[in-house]
Amino acid sequence: MTKILIRATNWLGDAVMSLPALRVVRDRFPASEITVLARPSVADLYARESFVDRVIPYTAASGFHDLAGKRRAAARLRAERFDCAILFQNAFEAAALVWLARIPRRIGYARDGRGWLLTDPIPVPKHGEIPRHQRFYYLELLRRAGLGPELPENPPVRLTNLNPRRESLIGVSPGAAYGTAKRWLPERFAEVAVNLARQHAAPVALFGSSSERALCEQVAAAVRAADVAVHNYAGETSLRDFMDLAAQCRIFLTNDSGAMHVASALGVPTLTIFGATDDISTGPTGGFARVLRRHVECSPCLLRECPIDHRCMTAVTVDIATNAALLLWKESEPDAPWIPEPKS
Repeated sequence: MTKILIRATNWLGDAVMSLPALRVVRDRFPASEITVLARPSVADLYARESFVDRVIPYTAASGFHDLAGKRRAAARLRAERFDCAILFQNAFEAAALVWLARIPRRIGYARDGRGWLLTDPIPVPKHGEIPRHQRFYYLELLRRAGLGPELPENPPVRLTNLNPRRESLIGVSPGAAYGTAKRWLPERFAEVAVNLARQHAAPVALFGSSSERALCEQVAAAVRAADVAVHNYAGETSLRDFMDLAAQCRIFLTNDSGAMHVASALGVPTLTIFGATDDISTGPTGGFARVLRRHVECSPCLLRECPIDHRCMTAVTVDIATNAALLLWKESEPDAPWIPEPKS
C-alpha cells in the first residue's frame, strides 16, 4: 500500500489519543504516503507531526446534510487513488465517504450499521478484551486488521514536533465541550491560579473556545481582582496557536477536555480535575500528568449535566488542588526531562 488515507476522529481529545495508532501505521509502512482526512477543528494537530505527509480538511456538514459537499469530497478522494482507508472515526458517514471514493481497502470498526461498506469490518472490542484507556481502542483496530503488533503495555501519547519552552506561565482551561458535568467550579480555578501565581510570581493564561469566552472571563476577572496578571485567550486562538501557547506553560490546570490531552501530550505538567467521566478511560498520560478526583456514589456517571448537586466536583477543594499543583510544580522542575517516559 503506497497511499494510505486515515479518517481522523472529530473530537480533539480522541484525536490526541489516536496518535500512538497513527505512529504504528507509519512504522508499518515507512515508505508510504500517509494522508489524514480531518475536520478543520483538529487538522492542525497533525500538520507538524512527522508521521503525516499531508492533511486534507473535511468541511462537509455532518449527518444527512450537505450531500453535495460529501460528493465533492468523495470525488476528490477518488482522484487521489488511495490504496487503503483506515477509519478511526466510528460514524457511518466515514465509511460511506471512502466507499464512494472507491478506495479498494476500507478498514474500520463494524459499528453504526456500516460494516457492509467496509472490506475489513473489524469487530468492536468487548468489555475487558483490551485495556480501558481509549488509545488502545485505535491500536486494537490496527492489530485486528493485521496492520499492527500486539498491544504495547503503555504506549506514549505525544506531540513531538513542537519545542516546548518551559516558562513561568500558568495555563488554565476551565471549560469542557461535552457538558457542564465535567467542569470544576470557575471560582476555584481562579483561586488555585492566584495561589500559584503568588507563590511563583507567574502570570495566568486562560484558554477555551469562543463559546467559553464568558466562562474564561469569569475566571480572569477573579484573577485580576487579586492583582495577578492574566490574559484571556478564549476564542482568540486557532488550535495551532493554542498548542504553541500551551507548550510554553509551566503548569496547566484543566478539566477533562481536549485542552487537557493536548497539554499532556506536549509534556506540560498537567493537573486535571475529574468527576463525571472516567480518568482510567480518558485520562491524561505521561510522567507529568496528575488527576484529582473524589469518588462519590454516582461517579463516574458520564452525564453531560449533573442532575443533583455536582458533589463529585465540589468535593475537590481549593486547598486540595493548590497543594497538588504546588507538588506537581516541584516534581517537574527544569532539571527533570521535558517529555518523560510515561509511568506505568
